[in-house]
Amino acid sequence: MARRVLAFFCLLALYSSAPLMAADTIHLSVDASKPGAKIDRNIFGQFAENLGHGLYEGIWVGPDSSIPNTRGIRNDVVAALKELKVPNVRWPGGCFADQYHWRKGIGPRDKRPATVNSAWGDVIDTNAFGTDEFMDFIQQIGSTPYVSVNVGSGTTQEAAEWLEYMTAAAPTALAKERAANGHPEPYKVGFLGLGNESWDCGGAMTPDYYVSLMKVYSRFVINMNPAQRSKDQMLKIAVGPGTPDATWTEAVMQAWKKHTWAWDINGVSLHWYTVPNGWPPSTPSEKFGLDDYVKTIKSTLFMDEFLRKQEAVMDRYDPEKKVTLSVDEWGAWHAPLTGSNPAFLVQQNSVRDAILASLNLNIFARHADRVRMANIAQMINVLQAMILTDKEKMVLTPTYYVFKMYVPFQDATFIPVTFDAGTYAHGSVILPHVDAIAAKGADGKLLLEITDLDAESPATIDVDVAGIVAKSAKAETLTGVAVDSINTFDSPSTVVPKPTAVKVQNGKLSLTVASRSVTVISIEP
Repeated sequence: MARRVLAFFCLLALYSSAPLMAADTIHLSVDASKPGAKIDRNIFGQFAENLGHGLYEGIWVGPDSSIPNTRGIRNDVVAALKELKVPNVRWPGGCFADQYHWRKGIGPRDKRPATVNSAWGDVIDTNAFGTDEFMDFIQQIGSTPYVSVNVGSGTTQEAAEWLEYMTAAAPTALAKERAANGHPEPYKVGFLGLGNESWDCGGAMTPDYYVSLMKVYSRFVINMNPAQRSKDQMLKIAVGPGTPDATWTEAVMQAWKKHTWAWDINGVSLHWYTVPNGWPPSTPSEKFGLDDYVKTIKSTLFMDEFLRKQEAVMDRYDPEKKVTLSVDEWGAWHAPLTGSNPAFLVQQNSVRDAILASLNLNIFARHADRVRMANIAQMINVLQAMILTDKEKMVLTPTYYVFKMYVPFQDATFIPVTFDAGTYAHGSVILPHVDAIAAKGADGKLLLEITDLDAESPATIDVDVAGIVAKSAKAETLTGVAVDSINTFDSPSTVVPKPTAVKVQNGKLSLTVASRSVTVISIEP
C-alpha cells in the first residue's frame, strides 16, 4: 500500500504536471477503510550531542544556576519538550560518541576530569553532564534513552561495563557504584547505537571491518536487566549509510542474514542532511529569498529516493521487515550564523525549516513499514533545533511547532491519500504545490496533514473521505509572512500555529491552506 502511495508521489510524475494557478482546487481522496502500517512514535525522536551549546546551556545549567532548574536541568526546556512527547533522545553523539569515555562523566562532579572535545571545536568539556545527568533529563521529559557506544576509540569491555552500570539489577560492583552515585534502580535503555558514522568520523572503516566489530559489540555489549530482554527488549542499531550508495547497507544486511544465536541487530541507521549546495554547507539560515528556499526544498525531497534505495537492499535479505531503518540523523544543515563559532553549528530556524520538517516526517510515514525510528539533528541550539536559548531566555522554533502539531500522529495508523499535487515553479526549480498524509489515531479520529510548498500561492483543498462519515473537523496552520520568517527572543510568536477554518458537508471537507504552510486537520467520525 505504501508503495502505491510512493509511486503516486513520484517526483518525476509531479514535475511533468501543468503549473497550478492560485485559484485552482486540489482534490484529495482519503480511504480510512484501508489502513497501512503503524507510524511508529519513534520517528519523532530527538538528537542531543555534546556539541556547541546543545547540552551545556541548552539543557544543563548546573544546580547553582540562577536559571530555574531541577538538579541542574533547565525547567523551561523540560516543560517545552514534554509538550512534544519526545519518544527517544540519542546521546552522546554523533561524532562525539566515538571519543566519549563514560567513566569520566560519573561520580562527584567536582572530581570529574576536564577533557577536550576534539570532535567539535577543541573546547573544554567539564564532563558535568554525564550518564546520570542524561538519564535524569530523560526521566524529566518522559522519554527513552538511545545511547551510542564508543566503537571508534573505545573497547568492547568499556561499552559492556557502561551497559552494566546503567542496567544491572543484580548487586554487581558497577550496580553498587551506580547506587552510590544516587541511582539504586537500574536505568531503562531502549536503544543502543553500535557506533556512529564508522565510515567517516567514527573511524574511517571499511564495511567489512565495521561488520566484524559490529558482531563483537552486539555479542558482548548487553543489557544486564532481565526485564529489558523480553517485552521491553533493548534494540541494537548498527551503523548504516551516509551516502545514497547501498554498499554499506548491503554488507550489514548480508551479515545479519547469516547471524546466529550469539549476536543480532534490530536496526540499521541512515544519515542524510539537506545540504542543497553540497559540503561545506553554504545556504543562509536567515535573510534569504525564494531561490534558496526552492533549492533547499527540492534537495530535501531526495530523502524519499534515498530510503527506497536502502529498502530495496534490506528487502532482499529481510522481506519480513524485522530490521528497522533508523534515520537517526536528518534535517537542514545551513551555513553557521555570522559571528558564531563555526564548530558549534549555530543556525536560525524559519518557515522554510518547518516545511522541510513536515516533508521529511511525511516521507517517513509513507515508509512506516520499514522506517520505525528517526532523530532530527538536533534538539537544542544546534542545526535544525526545536529550541534556542541564550542565558535565561528561550524561544521555540517553527520546527518545534511542527513536531507539536504532529504529536497525534505518534503510533497512529497510516491511511492512504491520493491526490494530484500540482506544481510550484520558481525559476528552473519545479516542486509539488502540496504534499499530504493521513492517519487514524488511537482515539479513532482521522488525521490529515497538508503542506503547501508554494511560497506565493495558497491552495484550495477538497477532501473526499471514504471508510468513515466525517461529522466535524478542526484545523490549525503554521505559516509566516515570508519563507525566512523566524521566532526571536523578542518576538517569540511570529511563527506559531493558528486555527484554520474547515468546512464539513455531506462527509466531505473543504478548506484553503495558506502558502508556505503546514496544516494539520483532526476529523471527528
